[in-house]
Amino acid sequence: MIRSLPVAGLLFAAIVALGLASAVPPAAAQTFSDSFAGFGSNEKEPIQIEAKELNVQDKDHTAVFVGDVVVRQGDATLKTQRLKIYYAGSAAGGPVQSRISKMEASGTVLISSKDQTATGDQASFDMERERLVLSGKEVVLSQGPNVVVGSRLTVNLKTGKVDLEAPNKGRVKVLITPNSLNGKGTGSN
Repeated sequence: MIRSLPVAGLLFAAIVALGLASAVPPAAAQTFSDSFAGFGSNEKEPIQIEAKELNVQDKDHTAVFVGDVVVRQGDATLKTQRLKIYYAGSAAGGPVQSRISKMEASGTVLISSKDQTATGDQASFDMERERLVLSGKEVVLSQGPNVVVGSRLTVNLKTGKVDLEAPNKGRVKVLITPNSLNGKGTGSN
């Protein structure tokens, strides 16, 4: 079953659904989609990629990075074992005159930005459609002590709409610590 969350953010939506909205001031309600909105498509921030190997197939407009791949852009970081990048333009004959149109990560995937983290088995960033899909046996989103678990996360980076699907034989799970997003978690004074 798909759970559509067309609100400002995944964790904020879960808090609202549980009736805890008063625990989160609007300024602290930074959303998952906001954190990753520029990842891979922000032309103002450079993208830095590190890996053990790189294989470029200019004829196919692809570049494959393998082995402890780390991608950074602004506050966002992607870590995975294999990353395939699709680009428009050419990497041959001098400076790269191209732009990334899609990225596909496989192996254990970890995406982090500011205080939010998402993990899964594979991820796809479609820059033209401004869409992130993170999937796997277990997709885990966390912000501090707050955790949301499913099997497939789809984020429309333009609109902020988030869909989280439950596993075939399971349910979407949400754990929220009251007051945790405004720095007044249960154990602090």
